This record gives sequence, structure tokens and C-alpha cells, in this order.
Amino acid sequence: MSDHYSDRDVQREVTELEKKSATAARLFDIRRIIGGLFVVYGVIVTVAGLTASDADRAKTQGININLWTGLGMLALGLFFLVWLWLRPLAPPVPPPASGEEGPAE
Repeated sequence: MSDHYSDRDVQREVTELEKKSATAARLFDIRRIIGGLFVVYGVIVTVAGLTASDADRAKTQGININLWTGLGMLALGLFFLVWLWLRPLAPPVPPPASGEEGPAE
């Protein structure tokens, strides 16, 4: 068995790894994680605010703090998700090949 790979095989392997790396970077973009968590918690707190009793409102001097906090969290989470949608992460730039020269100084 030969352990020799052609340049074409190596280039194809490198291209596949670059695609996987770009996909992983987009998947774990911090804006997606923060936005998703704020939306989920915002929904939970908003529902708690909608079902708040008069005794709960009396504790906060008549302000439905869960409702307002939940709506704020929803707004912030949606902001992060819209930001992610409008400005997606740019794919990483591959380094120059060893035979090529870098930028002129």
C-alpha cells in the first residue's frame, strides 16, 4: 500500500477542512448564542409577567417588572439575531501558499 497522496488529493482535503472550519465558526458565533438565550429567557419572563398576580404587582409598587424585563430581553435577543442575519461572519481567509510572496511592504 502506498502512503503517497497526490497534490490534488491534498488540495481537496484542505478545501473540505476549510469549509468545515467556516461552518463551525458560523455555528458557534457568540451573537447566535446570546441572542438565542435572551429570546428563550425573554419568553419565559414575559409569560411570568402576563400571569402575574395583584400581590406580585404590589411588591413592585404597581409595575409589572417581569413583563417589562421579559420584553426588554426579547428585544435584546432579537437585536442580536437580526445583527447576525444582516452581518454574517466572514469566511476565514486562507493563508498564502508557501511558494507565494506575502503583501508588499
